[in-house]
Amino acid sequence: MIPPRIRRRRATDLDGCVAALAEVHRLDGYPLNWPADPHRWLREPHPARAWVAVAVNPEAEAAIVGHVAVHRLPSPATGPPGRPTAEVARLFVAPAARGLALGSALLARTRQWATARGTDLVLDVTCGDVAAAALYERTGWRCTGVSVAPWTAPDGSPVSLRHYALRSDAAPASAARRRASRPAASRSSGGSSTSTS
Repeated sequence: MIPPRIRRRRATDLDGCVAALAEVHRLDGYPLNWPADPHRWLREPHPARAWVAVAVNPEAEAAIVGHVAVHRLPSPATGPPGRPTAEVARLFVAPAARGLALGSALLARTRQWATARGTDLVLDVTCGDVAAAALYERTGWRCTGVSVAPWTAPDGSPVSLRHYALRSDAAPASAARRRASRPAASRSSGGSSTSTS
């Protein structure tokens, strides 16, 4: 098998994404509650960026075998502006493509996107999803707490979520260029500049 390649998601990929997601749901129970409209669930909230892993088989059509999206989060309404933050969501790898480190590769793609924009990343995972939590911790994410989800499991029981964060390694490129072009005296003033572009 040729290793799957990761590229930006296209509108024409959604049927393949839903087919892979259905396999994941059947095997792993993700998402916990199957959405009434899985196409819409993958598109909402409107992602800042989404990627797919595509398996190319010489004897068959290319197939979507993985997916991840990032959604920008609004800045706090009160207090000083915080660092730009985005949520990693809709991460899954089809059962047939497991063992190829696609989960790590998809997370790495979100990290590249965030680093280029000086954006921190967050995500939530159900406390029962031990494999996902292990993947996040292996790839540098830090658990920041646990809470009860505002939604319930299919049987109506409460769902506990683990919250993870990953701080961006860099300032946004536009902010870095602005800082580099300022005289040294103004750079030492203690102010900071961020961009959500």
